[in-house]
Amino acid sequence: MMRHDVAVVGGGCVGLSVAKHLAESTDLDVAVLEKEHHLASHQSGRNSGVLHPGFNYEPGSTKARFAAEGTARMKEYCAEHDVSCEEWGVLVVAKSDSEERRLHELADQAESNGVAYELFDSPAAIREHEPYAEGQAALYAPEAASVDSEQYVYALAKEARKLGVTVYTGYEVESIEHATEGYRLDTSNGRFDVSLLVNAAGLHADTLAHQVGVGEGYQVVPFRGEYYEVRPERAELCETMIYPTPDPELPFLGVHYTRRADGKVIVGPNAVLAFGREAYENTDLNPGELFETLTFGGFRRLLASKKMLGVAWDELNKSYRKAMFVAAAQRLVPDVRADDLHKSYAGIRAQLVSEEGELVKDPLFVERDDAVHVLNAVSPGLTCSLPFGEHIAETIAAKR
Repeated sequence: MMRHDVAVVGGGCVGLSVAKHLAESTDLDVAVLEKEHHLASHQSGRNSGVLHPGFNYEPGSTKARFAAEGTARMKEYCAEHDVSCEEWGVLVVAKSDSEERRLHELADQAESNGVAYELFDSPAAIREHEPYAEGQAALYAPEAASVDSEQYVYALAKEARKLGVTVYTGYEVESIEHATEGYRLDTSNGRFDVSLLVNAAGLHADTLAHQVGVGEGYQVVPFRGEYYEVRPERAELCETMIYPTPDPELPFLGVHYTRRADGKVIVGPNAVLAFGREAYENTDLNPGELFETLTFGGFRRLLASKKMLGVAWDELNKSYRKAMFVAAAQRLVPDVRADDLHKSYAGIRAQLVSEEGELVKDPLFVERDDAVHVLNAVSPGLTCSLPFGEHIAETIAAKR
């Protein structure tokens, strides 16, 4: 049996940020338990790598504050730790009058959140920034950037280890139960006794929380996001990042273009129900996890909405019919063709859904006297990981 003061379950960007900040600010003996043998195998490494500066979040919200602070801190961190980071900026394109009105709302939010922006009111102005993008108006946010998220996670792990944190890889936490003082964790490689617990297990955070009676009114519903890569000889189709105007009722941005830190241009993601929490291919199926999703009352109530049902059907089509995905990509860049796009990787978003059928859009963590359960750290989780991890670390440190 192994003993530590604090166990952080989950070695992604949030969990490792928590561990780093705890080690910096306390003398607690901290361990990180990661079920995979390689870090960043799931959400933290299977994303677009975009730093979102915060124009798309409600002023005064935790997400807005963490996004603005996180973008600035991440750039500094990447420079200090030699992690690839490119400040490309992002162009948010409106294709209709209603979307253009939404752009002005985004501009107001950017103003309130202290985010730099410009508004363009003509196709010609758009083409000056992105020659192949098409729309009637756009918002340009120059502070948006792309980072190598896997490099970043490994940099966090290296720093945490130097600060004295023990990082266990290949240790899957199978069960958590209350002990006389703290918690007993059974893993695939042995048992741990800990005084304090941070559950940052991402796709499985709700499952572990439910074992100790936390967050039972919520469940993670996995949504797969699939990416295509623009073939290198056509990479000029996107010089920076090109986004559609977001629908405020949905947590998903829709298909967009991202120039990554390595210079590759990716297109996506869609957002289709995954048939398992780690079902990265559209042919993957975990019957037990799919049954769990389909029988969850909150998921059924979510699909009772005609809008959500329509979105689900459209996203499913994009997954199984490349022509539908290409059509979505052409809405922003009409010159892109099917043979310009080659299938790339996919990620799965741990989208928390309430029993009432609501998509939880903001960070959500539940405190207990000796634990913090991070139930929702969805986009922009990577962007927010430094301030969010620091906040969780401060919360845990206060429970000593």
